[in-house]
Amino acid sequence: MNKVIVSTCIHPNQARESSLKMLLTINKIRIALFIILAFTQPLLVFADPVKKPESEISERSGSLIALQVCSGCHGKTGQSISNQYPHLAGQQKAYLRIQLAQFKEHLRKSANSMAFMWIFGGDLSAQQIDELAEYYSAQAPMKGEKSDSPLIRRGEQIYTEGIPKSGVPPCALCHQKGAIGRAEIPRLAGQHANYLNDQMIIFKHTQNRPNGQALMVLTHDISDTDIRAVSNYLGSLNSSE
Repeated sequence: MNKVIVSTCIHPNQARESSLKMLLTINKIRIALFIILAFTQPLLVFADPVKKPESEISERSGSLIALQVCSGCHGKTGQSISNQYPHLAGQQKAYLRIQLAQFKEHLRKSANSMAFMWIFGGDLSAQQIDELAEYYSAQAPMKGEKSDSPLIRRGEQIYTEGIPKSGVPPCALCHQKGAIGRAEIPRLAGQHANYLNDQMIIFKHTQNRPNGQALMVLTHDISDTDIRAVSNYLGSLNSSE
């Protein structure tokens, strides 16, 4: 008797969707535990048995939130260690205000946005958003990492000259010389290369970034290799020698 072997095949999109759901669940648990620990540990020492302790995010200043909560991912001065989380040090204040407001309204929809910033940002007041933006923008500018990548020169060329044959203008037109940004245009100099690469891929392939129509159009005509080149170049700026 011939045996019939039935094989099952999981579509790649289904596998990615399943992995994303698992990541979101794990990250939600992590951030929830972190916030609980950040707020309850001080209360164990200072709790008043008569007066109700003020432990809600809504009752804390922006700078205190930055030190007690945000520092877990972004560092106390906005210089994050993991390239999964962006540097915030010296970032443009107007840009930070806009991004925090979009997290609060659940408008940014990347995996990390949904798993971390949707939970945290939803409880921020307009005043706290302004105070957080002020705190990080006042820090010394983010420092990049020196790189020997062969893509650096290509990335610098694209940033300063664009890709004329593809109709891509120089990045410096908006992000300024030295990639310092201005107002609602973010500082890119010294940002994690991997983070920048991931964000540009999001602009290129999704609709998950509000106010990103211009970059959605521009990145459509940039290859993934050139995106990596620009990211590596920007990540190497303002590095310690």
